[in-house]
Amino acid sequence: MLTFIGLGLFDKTDVSEKGLSRIRNADRVYLECYTSRLMGATLPDLEQFYGRQVTPLYRSAVEQDPDAMLEEAVAKDVVFLCAGDPMVSTTHADLRMRAASRGIPTAIIHAASIASAVCGISGLQNYRFGKSCSLPFPQKNWFPTTPLDVIVTNLSLRLHTLVYLDIQDDRYMTVSDAVALLEEMVDARKVKIPLYVGIARAGSDLPVVRAGTAEKIRACDFGPPLHILIVPAELHDMEREYLEMFAGL
Repeated sequence: MLTFIGLGLFDKTDVSEKGLSRIRNADRVYLECYTSRLMGATLPDLEQFYGRQVTPLYRSAVEQDPDAMLEEAVAKDVVFLCAGDPMVSTTHADLRMRAASRGIPTAIIHAASIASAVCGISGLQNYRFGKSCSLPFPQKNWFPTTPLDVIVTNLSLRLHTLVYLDIQDDRYMTVSDAVALLEEMVDARKVKIPLYVGIARAGSDLPVVRAGTAEKIRACDFGPPLHILIVPAELHDMEREYLEMFAGL
């Protein structure tokens, strides 16, 4: 049995009671550590809270070589933990399909996801979001502009864009980094992004949300990670009022 368990947004206490019970009774506990992170908890924090040893998994062990974990799941009760909600990442969907193709039973225990939490924290209406995109750190001779294509298309349809920010080992893209990259693309394309909404540490006791122009957002101190960015389309009156009240618009 392979059970995918979402851990929520920020720390060890965000997991559901159902998820916690399954973790404590499993034969083996794995934690996926590269699509997202719980910034309010360390691995030892989680192990102490669960009363279990937790084995961290990184990209290669999940995407390229999950065979050892899947072999265990044939005869044992294995849980696969991830920050946020399982299956939001296509990596998790692929792993579930691999398990099913081997005849391994699977289950999902859901939790809060940043994909839905951004609506509550920003006041932007969930049905007005279009396709999301990921913004990677540029590499030598590689500066992908696909995120701007997604944003421009969404803006033309009057839809908001959720922009996931890159994580590389212990390097976390900030809202300021992201806005700088997008503005570089905007200048080259001769288009305009009139408004940004930056969010930091959603799910914590002290999240930060700020709305404004590129210049204003880049001057804001969002503090430690994780950060995420929204490029809003033309605002509904209630959305604007919410951002004025809670995000300093």
